[in-house]
Amino acid sequence: MMLQRLSRYSGGRPWVAELITLIVLLLCPVVLPLVGISADIASRILIWGLFGLGFDILFGYTGLLSFGQAAFFGTGGFVSAFLLTQTGIHGVFLALMIGMLVAMAAGVVVGFFTLRRSGIYFAMITLAFAEMFHFLELSPLSAWTGGENGLTGVPMPIVGFDSWHFQISSGWTLYGYIAAFFLVGYIVAHRIVLSPFGQVLTALRDNTPRALATGHSVRKYKLTAFVIAAGYAGVAGGLLGVLQSYMPPDAVAFHTSGQLVMQSIIGGAGTLFGPLVGAALWLGMQDFLQDIPFIAEAWMLILGIVFVILITAFRQGILGAVKQLVMKTEPATAPHATELSAEISRRTHIKGVPDEHPNQDNIPDHFFRTDTPTTKPDLLIVPKSSTSEGIALACRNLTKHYGGIYANEGITLSIPEGQLRGIIGPNGAGKSTFFKMLAGEVVPTEGQIFLHGADITGLGVTAVSQLGMSKSYQINELFSKLTVEQNLAIPVLARLRGEFRTDMLKSLNQVPGLRQQIEATLDLVNLDQRADIPVTELAYGEKRRLEIGLALASAPNVLLLDEPLAGMSPRERADTVQLLKRIRAGRTLIVVEHDMDAMFELAEYISVLQEGRLLAEGTPEEIKNDKRVQDAYLGGIEEA
Repeated sequence: MMLQRLSRYSGGRPWVAELITLIVLLLCPVVLPLVGISADIASRILIWGLFGLGFDILFGYTGLLSFGQAAFFGTGGFVSAFLLTQTGIHGVFLALMIGMLVAMAAGVVVGFFTLRRSGIYFAMITLAFAEMFHFLELSPLSAWTGGENGLTGVPMPIVGFDSWHFQISSGWTLYGYIAAFFLVGYIVAHRIVLSPFGQVLTALRDNTPRALATGHSVRKYKLTAFVIAAGYAGVAGGLLGVLQSYMPPDAVAFHTSGQLVMQSIIGGAGTLFGPLVGAALWLGMQDFLQDIPFIAEAWMLILGIVFVILITAFRQGILGAVKQLVMKTEPATAPHATELSAEISRRTHIKGVPDEHPNQDNIPDHFFRTDTPTTKPDLLIVPKSSTSEGIALACRNLTKHYGGIYANEGITLSIPEGQLRGIIGPNGAGKSTFFKMLAGEVVPTEGQIFLHGADITGLGVTAVSQLGMSKSYQINELFSKLTVEQNLAIPVLARLRGEFRTDMLKSLNQVPGLRQQIEATLDLVNLDQRADIPVTELAYGEKRRLEIGLALASAPNVLLLDEPLAGMSPRERADTVQLLKRIRAGRTLIVVEHDMDAMFELAEYISVLQEGRLLAEGTPEEIKNDKRVQDAYLGGIEEA
């Protein structure tokens, strides 16, 4: 945690934490013997820490709890051990890399099936695969794995070339070899979590449906994180065989996965160093308790009691508790933990004064800007299709039924480009289902949807968002563990990078247009002075504006707003109405709203739904005077 905190105050320079990690690893052979920690224990801690780095990317940052990591730990270990003991391969490093690649290939196969489910179902499927791998290792593949005997005679590494080489021996020399793997593994993991790719992973952990709606391919990101974790497990398993000169059969057993999960939770998931701290406690206490004559036989019981206490006392792990304590004691102006915050903090705090980096720089060519003053950031908008013929959004015979119940039936309408269309209707009229079909969240039973002339029926919410249409939700769907600006970064990254990109080692401030789009959105929704605030600390009205900001940040030319005024005070409603007027420039708005005063003020044209069907359409005046609408919904507004 100390390393990550120093990185935060280094202006977004991740190499600071990595340099300190190197220094600590170099000091361990000097310091640890003084406190009675042997080279063997130190090496095992690093192996479990390396194993945990991949698992922390999967669990701590992506939110996927897997009980099957032992399958990849054992796969990488046994492949490496087999190559070194049963074939002509003598290079330990080469064998470890092959083991890692085989483990990653296994991760692709297992992830393809397991990621079809989420939550407890995902965890149970990974456990089932781990048990299958364990069975294969003990029985059908025993000729290659040694079965219950494991594989013995795994050689020590040789470092160097033909003319010069150095034989690694056990003890602190082997520790140095393993420490090198851990350092490289940490640097890669650290850069991944700070990259645009890593920012998307944190969004998946916090709110997967909203990450999907902002335009990210959730399944591809999850599968990639799963394969990365499998690769880390494969290398760690191979190093275990090298350390022991023996690859044990229980490397694939369930308790290996269980120990990894326990260590990560105890140390603190989502911190990278949490699994290492957990491993140090686990292995250190295990070694200590087994050396006490009177309690050696009960060491597992005592260890279990200690960890129950730790988990109860530190719900987010030891480093998680330290992180919370540091956040509480930091001043409100403290820098963020990501490069994004360091980059955004350079913006001017005086409206009307240009930034030292003009807004015209680094804007991708495939966007155009709204007509805003040149002294303010410009909000990017996806250009409209040339084949739209003036119609932004249209649907034909749109129908959705669940069994024998029709939520919508036979809805046909066309919305011209640049229009603010209101959708009204009594409760149960089918407005929410209609909106979900337009946004790609629900597949229609019948009918077609056209966005700028292109048929988008059944494409899904991610593809629809990428095509330039986004939606704000009636109930706030925010990334609650992130700050305001980090929330806005998620849809902007989807717009600038596409639905999926493996830019794992790229800095956030290397994404062209990212900073400008976030600034422009913050300014438009009037949250520029709240950019550093965690979402949980926002007032309700601010959360509603951020909800709209998330939809705006993806640069849509068609924006669906589902009850944007819901739950607001009169003052907040007035402010939001002004906001909706400001965001009209360059885009088409479709608004579902129960506030009739606001709807008649805002909308140019209104469509009325009743019992899932289109009842009437017209200007606000025509809708006010329509007897069918008055009877069905407005309840005699003219008389009132």
